[in-house]
Amino acid sequence: MTNLTAPPADLPALAHALRTGRLALAAYLDYLEARFAEREPGLRAYMPEPERFARLRAEAVALEAHYPDPGARPPLYGVPVGVKDIFHVDGLPTTAGSRLPPEALAGPQAEAVTALRHAGALVLGKTVSTEFAFFGPGPTRNPHNAAHTPGGSSSGSAAAVAAGLGPLTLGTQTIGSIIRPAAFCGVVGYKPSYARISAAGVIPLSPSLDHVGLFTPDVPGAALAAGVLCAEWRPAVADRQPVIGVPAGPYLDAAGEAAQAHLRQVMAQLLAAGCQVRPVPALADFEAVRERHWLLLAAEAAQVHAAWFPAYGQLYHPRTADLVARGRAADPEAVEAACHGRADLRADLTRLMDDHGLDLWIAPSALGPAPLGLESTGDPVMNLPWTHAGLPAVGVPAGSSADGLPLGVQFIGRWWADEQLLAWAAPLAQQLA
Repeated sequence: MTNLTAPPADLPALAHALRTGRLALAAYLDYLEARFAEREPGLRAYMPEPERFARLRAEAVALEAHYPDPGARPPLYGVPVGVKDIFHVDGLPTTAGSRLPPEALAGPQAEAVTALRHAGALVLGKTVSTEFAFFGPGPTRNPHNAAHTPGGSSSGSAAAVAAGLGPLTLGTQTIGSIIRPAAFCGVVGYKPSYARISAAGVIPLSPSLDHVGLFTPDVPGAALAAGVLCAEWRPAVADRQPVIGVPAGPYLDAAGEAAQAHLRQVMAQLLAAGCQVRPVPALADFEAVRERHWLLLAAEAAQVHAAWFPAYGQLYHPRTADLVARGRAADPEAVEAACHGRADLRADLTRLMDDHGLDLWIAPSALGPAPLGLESTGDPVMNLPWTHAGLPAVGVPAGSSADGLPLGVQFIGRWWADEQLLAWAAPLAQQLA
């Protein structure tokens, strides 16, 4: 092993070092254990597991015995992965950030976790989720300032990567639960095209809107993990600068002046780097889209909790209980129309991209930096239409606020063109770093 005081920061280099043996897996776990002792007690990104590193060392020994030849090792050999606590993982309980008994929530291991394990990854542990991936916050702090939220609902997953407590974590996004916390914590968040990564074995919030995604320190790392997790993955290259559209209109107006000013700064950087950036009127019906999204989310959440809520309703966070109650009262015809609206919005946005020669959209990842306090996880409004349409999005760090908190922007690609989105996003993220 090369004598490294710290492992490589970017995921592809780390994976290569572990796979080739340049970085011994046992030495890397020693490093991680020390890192956990330093950061995790105050951060609380992971669910408690007293014998975490004893388990990991035993799994590492078994992995090394199974793959003695470095040339035959799979792409994520030895890479530790944090898994949001709504994914079922063999050998670990699932609480979904709730007070419900784990045995009531148990289920078979998530297909995404199985895929990562087949690729050689080690499950570092469960990361903290808001209650049932909605708005009831967990205990996780923002790694940049413990008085601020890390965002939700994938709070622990974003904070863990930002604090160096693992190079790859799984999350989900039903409104903005990957892109928003990625921005708040200053890491890369990738939300694929709808259903591109299997949600089987994940406790749903709204099955028509839930997206399984991930967090990494870097875009090439997201592409490496996506190649393992995404159906029909075909790597792409960035052979030219993309044409980027700015969705002018009521959606961007909802961002507020501070977020719009930051977006203008980012656009100026991209223009200086040779990108074409074009304002395009879009999402004129944004308020209707937002209403449809919330209606569908509430109605499906009520269905998901149809058995649990009557039995354990007194254990629910008030915001989750209110969501279920609203969903029970939803009009079925309106819910069906809202479900059909997802494809309509995707078609409208794709038509605009065709008409204006766009490769990507750009938008704020959030309304600003992470808000002060832990009672709220922030507003996901900037993420909602892209999630509703099911289009792939990647959030990248893009500077910081006056008080030193991270800011981010998101790039949104075409339906099922995740490969090209990530290929373009890698150099764009470097330009904005």
